[in-house]
Amino acid sequence: MNKLQAMQLFVRVAETGSFTAVADQLNLARSVVTRQISALETALGAKLMTRSTRSLSLTAAGAAYLEKCRLILNMVDSAEADVAQEKVEPRGRIRLGLPLSFGLERLMPLLLDFAQQQPHIQFEMDFSDSRANLIEEGIDLSIRITAQLALGDIARQLGTCQLMTLASPAYLGLHGAPRSPDELRYHECLAYSENLSPSAWVYAVQGRELRVPVRSRIMANNGTALVQAAARGMGITRQPDFIAAPFLARGEVVAVLSDFDLEPLGIFAVLPSNRYIPHRVKVLMEFLAQALQGQV
Repeated sequence: MNKLQAMQLFVRVAETGSFTAVADQLNLARSVVTRQISALETALGAKLMTRSTRSLSLTAAGAAYLEKCRLILNMVDSAEADVAQEKVEPRGRIRLGLPLSFGLERLMPLLLDFAQQQPHIQFEMDFSDSRANLIEEGIDLSIRITAQLALGDIARQLGTCQLMTLASPAYLGLHGAPRSPDELRYHECLAYSENLSPSAWVYAVQGRELRVPVRSRIMANNGTALVQAAARGMGITRQPDFIAAPFLARGEVVAVLSDFDLEPLGIFAVLPSNRYIPHRVKVLMEFLAQALQGQV
């Protein structure tokens, strides 16, 4: 048994709560993972996990051992990175979690540039607007656009973007432009379903945040689709500037209620907690930060 490999597997299983998930992440048979953990328990002379058909939990010894393993593995990773060729030439796999529209429209060209510059890095990209559990899904770096990070998130801000309220000139010609957020109640709105509260939009009114109820006949989990609907005169939508930009440039939509916009949203690179950050991930974050600060 390679004890370091067994410790790495133990940490992954403890963090994900699943032998199967770890096996899938590492392209191993589940039996290989279970044998390694069993061998580790035998070598230690202690039970680290209790298993059932539906759940997995750490014993007291397992919880204590988990923290020691994290420290040891982080020290090993750090020591290796200090002397490895990766310091000169980044190499290895990076699994990325990317928001759909921003990922395709803004990040993909940058990631392709980076991939051409760094031929020894392999990418695995997962495009989704759903919030991923980085540890459970084996993601090395996730890009999130949000006004507020979750408690415990480890992140670096890469840039900002502005939420805009948008409608077509034809729609506004028929229904009039809302002069205040309260007037949205009289309008057909096109809501983004991935929001925590898609039926309420938030604006800044007299220095305070105001939640405005909106009614939506059309909802979607993709902002580009909603701006397309707005461009056809089907209602008012609220989307970030990077989605709105081409529609604004063509005159298909215009911005309304700009005086009530909130502060810009942050674009963040979010990392798994309790993990050493590989040099290749640091290099990618620095590349994205420099590129996005110049264009977002």
